[in-house]
Amino acid sequence: MSANSTAGRRLMRDFKKIQSDPPPGINASPEAENILQWSAVICGPDDTPWEGGTFPLQVTFTEEFPNKPPNVKFLVRMFHPNIYADGQICLDILQNQWSPIYDISAILTSIQSLLTDPNPNSPANSEAASLFRENLREYNRRVCQCVESTWNSDGDDDIDDDEEDFDDDGDTNLS
Repeated sequence: MSANSTAGRRLMRDFKKIQSDPPPGINASPEAENILQWSAVICGPDDTPWEGGTFPLQVTFTEEFPNKPPNVKFLVRMFHPNIYADGQICLDILQNQWSPIYDISAILTSIQSLLTDPNPNSPANSEAASLFRENLREYNRRVCQCVESTWNSDGDDDIDDDEEDFDDDGDTNLS
């Protein structure tokens, strides 16, 4: 894709903006060879169960950006009411509430906010939504497992690995 296309120009502008004025706890940049493919990292917000986690994402734009939203997905397992098992995110601004005014900073900031302010009434993960509503302590324990798995960032908890789930026997590995 040409950096002179509408999408390319817009993405270069977004990249310059996020470099000069990055939102707290967010980093993103395009791949060297493809401005439509970005890598991003969101840090878990302070004073939340997500604190201390670093969560990588893949952001894929099309030539139709900014008129169409990008595809955004987490690259590690997440336990969240609005995140599917494959890392896809159920968020209104990435679907029916998309607007061309959203830039990469706004998109990632919205996703970071979603971590601590889920919508359990529109679940992508029904188990997480149910626990969020009915057993917040257990939900937070499972979130802490996600956070801790990002500390051993050797790729052993990528969602493309085997389908092994978090242990459900109630044992916690928290210190």
